[in-house]
Amino acid sequence: TKVMEGPRAAVNDARASGMRLPHCAAVPETDTTAETDQAAPQEAAEQAPTTGNGAATSDNLLIEVDGKLVPNYDATIHPFSEGDVVSGKVVRIDQDEVLVDIGYKSEGVIPSNELSIRKTVKPSEEVELGEEVDALVLTKEDQDGRLVLSKKRARFEKAWRKIEHAAESGEPVEGTVIEVVKGGLIIDLGVRGFLPASLVDIRRVQNLDEFLGTKIECKVIELNRSRNNVVLSRRAVLEEERKEVRQQILDRLQPGMVVEGAISNIVDFGAFVDLDGIDGLIHISELSWSHVNHPSEILSIGDVVPVKVLDIDRDRQRISLGLKQ
Repeated sequence: TKVMEGPRAAVNDARASGMRLPHCAAVPETDTTAETDQAAPQEAAEQAPTTGNGAATSDNLLIEVDGKLVPNYDATIHPFSEGDVVSGKVVRIDQDEVLVDIGYKSEGVIPSNELSIRKTVKPSEEVELGEEVDALVLTKEDQDGRLVLSKKRARFEKAWRKIEHAAESGEPVEGTVIEVVKGGLIIDLGVRGFLPASLVDIRRVQNLDEFLGTKIECKVIELNRSRNNVVLSRRAVLEEERKEVRQQILDRLQPGMVVEGAISNIVDFGAFVDLDGIDGLIHISELSWSHVNHPSEILSIGDVVPVKVLDIDRDRQRISLGLKQ
């Protein structure tokens, strides 16, 4: 009798003797190639270097938990601290907050009052879905476990550096008028800048509301970081632009000449006249041969009047005019 080893031998012997076998799946031939292929990743995983945190690969992308390899999500997170500025994509906009994906284990929350320096803000008007924004980390985990961010403070830090440079170099800064307040305008520079009414234009502006929502250029004339105080002058920009024009006018004018101009401002001591780009002063004593209590008795802003050039101080760029002559 021929002896057969293994499970196939037992099956063949049974068939030879006429024994009836129960129905079962065929026993496959041993596939050493498949076994080798299946063993390869297991051996690679077992041989892969590990680190102190249990990671199963050298780049920490996998970690062993309960004997299984799972993605190590912490390895994909860039470390950051409170006070850092991070970038992310807006993934949700609610009435009182915005959610931003910065690649952290949870989405960051920007409350509506941290979106802009404006007093009243609608999140939907400040950001759009999918927009990339920079935000400063206020707290990595508040009492509700949320990552809290601030868009306005990130913009503030960036804007302040730009404003400091402008103050040192004398370059103008551009911003949008967002409020009309007592005594002037508030300009959004990323920082709240104050533009006094007297420095809005070369001549005094009667209605500041007409500037609301407009973009204007100003020079930084005062800066205080400890008080977050920025004082601006649009007049300085306008005067610089018109410097050459004023010089041309001064060169053209001579004492004794009679010229026309529009009344640009009225004060207690006289009236200012716009001579196509430079203001001259009619002193109250030069308004009329008769006594005048106040210039507004005989003049109004916008009146076009002929005046005589009485004197010119070219160094100080001052022109004295007379109306009564």
